[in-house]
Amino acid sequence: MHRILPVLSLVVLASLAPPAMAEEISQKPTISIEGKGEVVAPPDTAAVTAGVTSEGKTAREALDANTKAMASLIATLKAAQIEPRDIQTAGFSVNPQYVYPEKPANGDAPRIVGYTVQNTVSVRVRKLDELGQILDGMVSAGGNTVNGVSFSVDDPKKLFEEARKAAFADAEDKAKTYADAAGARLGSVLSITEAQGVNPPRPVMMKAMAPAAGAAPIEAGQLTFDIDVSVVWELRTVSN
Repeated sequence: MHRILPVLSLVVLASLAPPAMAEEISQKPTISIEGKGEVVAPPDTAAVTAGVTSEGKTAREALDANTKAMASLIATLKAAQIEPRDIQTAGFSVNPQYVYPEKPANGDAPRIVGYTVQNTVSVRVRKLDELGQILDGMVSAGGNTVNGVSFSVDDPKKLFEEARKAAFADAEDKAKTYADAAGARLGSVLSITEAQGVNPPRPVMMKAMAPAAGAAPIEAGQLTFDIDVSVVWELRTVSN
């Protein structure tokens, strides 16, 4: 009787297994493969943050100076045919300037000796061949804070579509190789999962970006649009 008990236990466990477990046991074999697709393209849009930092003995004095310089900067942008929709206030601040006593004594407090006003705008430039001239114009108009230049493609939909096709083809080629090696063939696609990304510009000088005389030299490079995909196929025997 002692030798029969383990066998009986196994029979009971199998009969009590939930349907999901039984289905998993009888599930057909599958193969899961990852593929990668990349498409490289030059950017057609640039985003720049520019503005003016002004100082004055009073907040009013600093603000007046800043307002005048910012009005000149925005007028320069509009003269360069930057559309109003592509100019957006990104930050505005008024802060006091303090002088701290070298040797604090008797509760001496810091003194306000002036004020600083900062006003910045985010600008989208859609004509990259004019970007250098626009940056130069910003500085000439009084902009003393220019940073955060970044490049992008305005509508990357078609680029990602190409990358998806390349990623799936890459995964399928690998899957077929493994299936052939295992003496099987690919069946139906059971699932597809993707992740997408845009890599920073590669340092390639665009001929169209050659700067005009006096304009800031700009290198736009190229952007890489990539798709990582994970595909699961049903794996069938060659006879099926």
